[in-house]
Amino acid sequence: MDNDAYLDKYRSYVRLTEERLLTLCDRYLPEQAEISRAARYSLLGGGKRVRAVLVLSSCELAGGDVDAAADYAAALEMLHCYSLIHDDLPCMDNDDFRRGRPSCHRQYSESTALLAADALVTAAFEVIANAPLSADSRVRAAAALACGAGARGMLYGQELDKHFEHHRADAEQLLSLHRHKTGALILAGVQLGCEAAEAPSMLRQPLETYAREIGLVFQIVDDILDVTSSTEALGKPVGSDAENEKTTFVTLYELDGAQAMAQQHNDAALAALEPLGERADFLRRMAESLLVRNK
Repeated sequence: MDNDAYLDKYRSYVRLTEERLLTLCDRYLPEQAEISRAARYSLLGGGKRVRAVLVLSSCELAGGDVDAAADYAAALEMLHCYSLIHDDLPCMDNDDFRRGRPSCHRQYSESTALLAADALVTAAFEVIANAPLSADSRVRAAAALACGAGARGMLYGQELDKHFEHHRADAEQLLSLHRHKTGALILAGVQLGCEAAEAPSMLRQPLETYAREIGLVFQIVDDILDVTSSTEALGKPVGSDAENEKTTFVTLYELDGAQAMAQQHNDAALAALEPLGERADFLRRMAESLLVRNK
């Protein structure tokens, strides 16, 4: 797959996700509620939609119905957005900007942002419960999303992230932090795609290994961009890791070491896809693009 074909396919997945999000917002987040307006402000404000794209591309690779899987993709984006709203709150990272705009609590209020995030996480599970897929698929998808988002997944990673603002993490602790905080929802992306397609385990295993590796690539590159990019380019503050005295892949390994580590995990992601042959070409391109992204 050449780069133009990859970009066309990526944009088609994003378009499908955005269209479905609009429809689902009208159904589950009606604009007469202030918290719904705040939720829509954050949810529909752009973004790379990496997790949604993983749902749709994994589903298509496994021979599933991509249009039906769009509900799972939208649900994952809703849940991811809730986590971003909470991340930006004064009690967490205290960031004033997200995706080039004022963060939710700056645009509305802290209490409205808190409730808007809660509305998004509950809407995500309502979307899955009513998705146009089999009952077995919906139950397994809800379980996968809950596991990835909860106290064994993303939330545990956020707890570790706060803990290591005041304590220096070693290499294994930092990997554990980001396998949970960032990696858990990236892993959920391929899991939801597989659930939508009711994929066999022979497909799930390499896709899950791939997702675990690109989750680390994504975070390492984030750490690199926090010291090499600008607020204008990223659409969110840079340098906040240093301000919060966080241990990052850059503070542990310096810039060159962090870049080498990102390459190592990218190579492992590509190796995991080898048994899947040409049908995994989109995911190969995606891994390469995440490695060299600049925002």
